[in-house]
Order: sequence, then C-alpha cells, then structure tokens
Amino acid sequence: QVRLVESGGGLVQTGGSLELSCTASGNILSVNWMAWYRQTPGKQRELVAEITGGEVTTYTDSVKGRFSISTINAENTVYLQMNSLKPEDTAVYVCHANFRAPGTITPSDVWGQGTQVTVSS
Repeated sequence: QVRLVESGGGLVQTGGSLELSCTASGNILSVNWMAWYRQTPGKQRELVAEITGGEVTTYTDSVKGRFSISTINAENTVYLQMNSLKPEDTAVYVCHANFRAPGTITPSDVWGQGTQVTVSS
C-alpha cells in the first residue's frame, strides 16, 4: 500500500505565505511525477502545479510567479511554496503521485486526503 501524507495548510491573510508538503510512503520503486490539485465546492478539481522527474514543472496560469513546486526525490516528498496568497486561492489542496511499485510495469496513482488552505481578505 502507498499513501500520501500532507501537511502545512492553514489560515493566512491576503498577501501571506504558506508551504505545503506531501510525502509518499509504502511500496514504491520510483515516482514519476507528483502534483498539487485544489478543490472548492461546486468546482472541478484543478491542477495547481506538477513536477516531473524532479525537475520539469508546470503551473496553472493563476499561480505562476506566486507558487513554486519542488521535490526531494530521495524522500518522495513534494513541496508547494505559496506566496502572495489571494482569497481565490482558498481551497482544499490535494497531493497526487504517479509511481511504480516493485515488480510492476504499469504505473499507479495515489491521492492524499487534502489539506485546507484559507486566505482571508
């Protein structure tokens, strides 16, 4: 079994910063990519940022220049540094990982439980 454990959410004022972290543990041979999504009531889950191979990053337009995703490959941990936060960033942030388990060819996906980020105006 593979699980993701997230931390770092909370309440912050507009313009503030938060750092989220997510660690994958369990039966993992390698991690292909890790990502952060966010979910708000009534809206589709949105990809916020993704990091592939520990280096290639992708961001949704609304967070470019404000958020930064990074990873420590050896620890299967991904971070999301969020600066200049806005009320519209308020959401449940959910970690996602695509990985290979030992003895398998096809990669698998795992999702975290989510962590609440609230930005007050």
